[in-house]
Amino acid sequence: MSNAQEKVLLVTTSPHIRGPEDIPRVMWTVVGALAPAGLVGVYLFGYYALFIVILSVLAAVLTEAVIQKYLLGQPVSVKDGSAVITGILLAYILPPGVPWYIPIVGAIFAIAIVKHAFGGLGNNIWNPALAARAFLQVAYPAPINSDWRVLKQGGIFSNITGVDSITQASPLFKEFGGKTYNYTDLLTGNVPGCIGETSAIALILGGLYLIYRGYVDWRVPAGYIATVFILAKFLPAKIEAPWANDPIYHVLAGGLMLGAFFMATDMVTSPLTKKGLLVFGIGCGVLTTLIRFYAAYPEGVCYSILLMNTATPIIDRYTQPRLLGQGKK
Repeated sequence: MSNAQEKVLLVTTSPHIRGPEDIPRVMWTVVGALAPAGLVGVYLFGYYALFIVILSVLAAVLTEAVIQKYLLGQPVSVKDGSAVITGILLAYILPPGVPWYIPIVGAIFAIAIVKHAFGGLGNNIWNPALAARAFLQVAYPAPINSDWRVLKQGGIFSNITGVDSITQASPLFKEFGGKTYNYTDLLTGNVPGCIGETSAIALILGGLYLIYRGYVDWRVPAGYIATVFILAKFLPAKIEAPWANDPIYHVLAGGLMLGAFFMATDMVTSPLTKKGLLVFGIGCGVLTTLIRFYAAYPEGVCYSILLMNTATPIIDRYTQPRLLGQGKK
């Protein structure tokens, strides 16, 4: 056979079938689904909360651009929206009154250390925003654990304008003296908390839209929320609070909705198999409840998802479907 007649068979790794969706479309759709929770946060906590979100997004985008262009010599891909999502999610899990430099430090850590140190998009082990939040928890414990604000009676407050605000304990404060909030307040977001996690209804609507679009597998949020609901009802709680064994309160309060719909469902750091996604969601629910019930820290969403991110490879290994014709293990 002559050289002119030779044909080359190019074999590449799966997937071999391309769908209509691409990374930018998925990422910017997620940004849109996150917008309602952010708007509620800005309405409740004032324009300083918007300032924190903008700082976090700008720091994440600039860090990614600098690393790709000057350190890695790669094309700058900030248009895909992945850095924007990291910046938004990081801001959403910060208290609304944190100093301006905290979202900047957190965003740089998320992009430079958690994402690009492991090879960039698709190679990171942990969710970058949550890993940055855990880092900030250790680096700046005082501002991260204080200044839980609520809407001032009669209007919005803002750090920039100097209008007075009210600070109260987090809805998950475990000791006597903490306030119990009604379900309506927890749904609408009229409670102290982080910028983008207070309004459960805004997060639920955004999450359901992503499930409808097929960008989020329902198994993760369903397994996560159902597990917290069941365990919160039946586990003996060592919490000195009237809501200790109120499963609805546990589901609506804190960062559970944000974590279940937008962070535990991260395509990069969650399992690939359907059975693995359910195991992942249940594991997040178990760890979240155990931390809330038996640890000193009031919230368990951040660390539970990070721990399950670490377990993702082994979950994938033991939940792979059996090959056709292969005997039982």
